[in-house]
Amino acid sequence: VQLQASGGGLVQAGDSLRLSCAASGRTFSTYTMAWFRQAPGKERDFVAAISWSSVTRYADSVKGRFIISRDNAKNTVYLQMDSLKPEDTAVYYCAARRGWSAPTVFRSYEYDAWGQGTLVTVSS
Repeated sequence: VQLQASGGGLVQAGDSLRLSCAASGRTFSTYTMAWFRQAPGKERDFVAAISWSSVTRYADSVKGRFIISRDNAKNTVYLQMDSLKPEDTAVYYCAARRGWSAPTVFRSYEYDAWGQGTLVTVSS
């Protein structure tokens, strides 16, 4: 599967933004999809994941503010980001893996495919 992320931009603290990740391939609906982010000078961190049946997991830092969803008919996964904070500033990557394992969805090395990243900048 090939992934193309979009939707990043410059916003102010408290604003909302929705990221999209379009996937190629006919087996998209069977993949676990996730969003990770990488701030300057930091490691790539898990943000959210969604299974083929829309079971979700979130990093504690985004719970209650971000929502991951998917539209299998459009081969697209979304990340709705509300109440954005300056510490949310990062390059956001979408990723895909086969299968679902709740204890391991946060591990970046478990993912087989990655999008190119989209930059989100939140000003204070």
